[in-house]
Amino acid sequence: MEPLVRVEGIVAPLDRMNVDTDQIIPKQFLKRIERTGFGEFLFFDWRYLEDGSLNLDFELNQPHLAGSNILLAGHNFGSGSSREHAPWSLREYGFQAIIAPSFADIFYNNCFKNSILPIVLPEADVKKLFEKTAAKKGYRLTVDLPTQTISDDDGLSIGFDIDPFKKKTLLEGLDDIAQTLKSEGAIDRYEKIMSEKRAWAVPSQPH
Repeated sequence: MEPLVRVEGIVAPLDRMNVDTDQIIPKQFLKRIERTGFGEFLFFDWRYLEDGSLNLDFELNQPHLAGSNILLAGHNFGSGSSREHAPWSLREYGFQAIIAPSFADIFYNNCFKNSILPIVLPEADVKKLFEKTAAKKGYRLTVDLPTQTISDDDGLSIGFDIDPFKKKTLLEGLDDIAQTLKSEGAIDRYEKIMSEKRAWAVPSQPH
């Protein structure tokens, strides 16, 4: 997993509540066994028309949002089933940070395992950011994880909270496997001790 320290880029506004994981990555694309290749299917039912062409009425298909890497969303983003394919598709599309008033718990935790920073802000702050994206095409933000701040070129500065352990995993690029491997030496010593104990516990066989 790649470390995430600072995100600078264009904000894509998705002013919708209760965006569930089946809208983020529809179920027909979950048959893939790889963890890659999901970005093109992100928000598939909204991004594309029935003939396969782009739906130009969908927010993220606006030309000035090309290359967006910060997603601005409404309440309860990532609700529904707990598929980890949802953060996979968001990350592969290019999103490194998601800002919303609230997230579904499982989705929120899955983001940290996939190098995405989910940021919970008060609704008033999210509303202000939506207004700024509407007023300025290609509106940009800087998200700085070490200082836990969001800023723009107009002097805006908003702080955000994050669990210290989750912050550390992003800064160091540690998924569950990498965290476990940091204790590889201790695990090996424990296994050796337990192996020796099991050897002593085996009763001798009668002759």
